[in-house]
Order: sequence, then structure tokens, then C-alpha cells
Amino acid sequence: MKKIGCCYHPKLGRRVAEELIAAAGSVDETWIASAWDEEAMRRHVPGTDLLLCVGGDGTILRAARAVVPHQTLLLGVNLGRLGFLTELDAATALERLPEILSGAGRIEERAMLHAQVSAPKSGGAAQARHDALNDIVIGRATLGRTVQLSVRVDGQPLADYRADGVIVATATGSTAYSLSAGGPILPPESGDILLTPLAPHLASRNSVILPSSAIIEVQLADSQQATFSVDGERDLDLAAGETVQIAQSPHRARFLRLEPPTRFYERLAYRLNWLRDGGRDAAPPSAGSIASEETPA
Repeated sequence: MKKIGCCYHPKLGRRVAEELIAAAGSVDETWIASAWDEEAMRRHVPGTDLLLCVGGDGTILRAARAVVPHQTLLLGVNLGRLGFLTELDAATALERLPEILSGAGRIEERAMLHAQVSAPKSGGAAQARHDALNDIVIGRATLGRTVQLSVRVDGQPLADYRADGVIVATATGSTAYSLSAGGPILPPESGDILLTPLAPHLASRNSVILPSSAIIEVQLADSQQATFSVDGERDLDLAAGETVQIAQSPHRARFLRLEPPTRFYERLAYRLNWLRDGGRDAAPPSAGSIASEETPA
């Protein structure tokens, strides 16, 4: 590896990030930045072979968006309570860094989504593009009031919801907000897209699993207000009649993994308490659990 970077949670990870970069002295070029400094991240990312993400799942979600459209590998170093997307704790990351820089591990690819918002008077012209590793959520703007949404898949009507909102999730996001809303869990490298309604009123609560090729349109009814959220971290207002078009991104998040694929299911069983003995042989909480958001500095 010729260039590696390290991004960190500004409240938790700067010291560990500096230690990791200092330990990578044999690499030709290194850099360090807060994961919440999007401008610095995007400036440094081009040409980066490996990005160490120090913090938790929120740090990795930010890093995954920052590296689009580059082929940078991501390696998560967990400092928080959760960290389902992370791979190592800080001590193990420092210990195994020479091995990592020598090419150890396997590459795990995760599907991402991209979304565009179109106003009804724009003639279908889309606004800015938004990338997500977990999910896109279109939800109510006012507490205690539902929102009216129409959902189409590949141009065909699927459902009209009066609900708190809808979640469109990747396989990675299937263990996040969608799971809390009763959605199924998808294998981590699946390309399928998951549509889950949020507290629908007098309508089906079932999630729908859609193929990777699906184009999903969620239109806000006239005289309605809603918000549009990307990975639970970026909230934007939607105006009446606007449509959010969501599809699988051509870019895939690429993770460096040192553990076997079955580790995903061990962590899942532990966190969801599926084992009768309490999962004594599964991963401890510090090694990973269900994905969650982090609070920025």
C-alpha cells in the first residue's frame, strides 16, 4: 500500500488515529482527518488505498460516503459501544497493522444506494445526488402527524401509505432502522433493496425485498411536509409533491476483513440474544453489534 488515511470520531478517536498513522511510517503517504470534516476527507481520499475509520458505525457510514467513487478499502476500528461494521478494537488494530499493510485479509463488498430529489415543476430534473450505505428514510416532518406517500417500483404503483414514513435500505441497513421497524435481515453482501413502511395506518406493515435493479420512487402528496434522511445523519426538507428516486449505486463500499464471513452471524446471534446459553461463545459486545448512528461533535 502506497497511501493510507485515517479518519476518526472527533470526540473519541483522534489519539488512536494519530497512533495508527505513526505506526504506518513505512507507507509512502499518510493523512488524518475528522470523519465529520467532509471537505478534508474528499480532498485527501483520491489515491488512498486504505482508510482506517476510528470510532464506530457512524464514522464508517461517513467514510463510505466520502470515498465515493474511489475504490478505497475501509477498515473499522471500534471505540464505542456498538460497531457492527467495525473489524478490530484499537489495541488489535495497532498490533496487526504491519500484517494489514502487507496485504492480509479479504475484501467484502457492500451495496450502496443513491437518491435524487425531483420537484413536480422541474419536469423530472433531479437535484443533488445523495449516497447511502445504510438507508434512505422519507418520514414525517411533524411529531404526531402521519405523511401521505405513494411508492412506485420500476414505474409501477406498489403502495400508497399514510404512515410515519418509509425506509429504503441496503443489506447493511437491514440491521439498522429497518430492523427496529420489523424488517428482515439480509446477508451482508446481498444486492437486494429493502422497503419497510414505518407505522402505516390501515395498511400492510410488511417489508418488500426488491432486486438490485429496482428503481424506487417515493412521492410526497400535495399539501404534505416530510423530511428526507441519508444514513440517519443528513436531514433535508421535502416540499409537497416532490419525488425521491432511489436505486442501487454503481459504487460499492469495500471493506477489509480479517475475520471469516461467519463472524457476521456470530455477532448477530449475540446481539439479538438468539442463543439459549446467552451466546457465551459468540462475539463480545466490544467486537460488534447492530449498526447505529453516532452523535457528531
